[in-house]
Amino acid sequence: MRSKTALAPSGVYPRGGFLKRRETTFAWALILPSFVFIGVIIFYPMGLSLYLSLFQVDLTRRGAGTPFVGLANYVDILKSGYFWSSVGRTAYFTVVSIAIEMVLGLFIALLLNEKFWGRGILRSLLLLPWALPITVDAIMWKWIFNANYGAFNALLQQLGLIEKYQPWLTRPWSAMHCVIAADVWKVTPLVALLLLAGLQTIPRELYEAAEVDGAGWFRSLWKITIPLLGPTMTVVLVLRTLDAFRVFDIVYVMTQGGPANATKVISFLTYQEAFKFLHFSRGAALSYLITLIVAILALLYTRAMKRQVEY
Repeated sequence: MRSKTALAPSGVYPRGGFLKRRETTFAWALILPSFVFIGVIIFYPMGLSLYLSLFQVDLTRRGAGTPFVGLANYVDILKSGYFWSSVGRTAYFTVVSIAIEMVLGLFIALLLNEKFWGRGILRSLLLLPWALPITVDAIMWKWIFNANYGAFNALLQQLGLIEKYQPWLTRPWSAMHCVIAADVWKVTPLVALLLLAGLQTIPRELYEAAEVDGAGWFRSLWKITIPLLGPTMTVVLVLRTLDAFRVFDIVYVMTQGGPANATKVISFLTYQEAFKFLHFSRGAALSYLITLIVAILALLYTRAMKRQVEY
């Protein structure tokens, strides 16, 4: 028996095929503005920055033109010591801040996972630091660590730990840790809530069985909670690493990369090259190097997550 499609005259489509084509055209018409918007907002700047990174664009050298230099900007940056120093500072900030946030976030999540009066209110209040804009958070902590009237100095002096107020933000060693403290205070609540969501997926029967077997709190934490919370912790670790490695706002407000470049992370270095020293080509090359580093980290974490799911 011949189908209706075969009986259709040449060049005439069945009604179902015509409607499908109309739906496809209508769908593309709806999506096209989004593609145009993304192209203008994202892909055009990316293409322009890649173009700039291959030329010598320096507004401090008037009349020098914009000669094509290929990968010379990338090579010069990779050979420079200041680039690797900024990468090292960024890596230190990332590792220390995430380690503290994961530990504090886990214990806060364990606390909020227990049943007690006011737990819902406490969960809501926990989000307040995260809800604050990063700039507000940085300004607040800059005041807290102020050398003349900061609350941190006042607290330490009242506890008898220091004799006089200390300039925490003007000392290379302490300045980085002040920035880390500001980041930890803001981000730890988010980490805690994400881990709390993972904790609530663990069956209570496992803890009850472990308690019957005589396992204590720490053994249950080590043998049940952490292994079953592993996928959630990995996701949080991935998100925080990618975010922390691109830190800029807190550094810009609190220390401006100082003192003595102690907090000049790679994002702040990129900002200085492009917008302070007007070396647009080097700034564009640095931005792509940051993108490459973040992409490599994302790839490594993705493979680790895939391997963890397989096991």
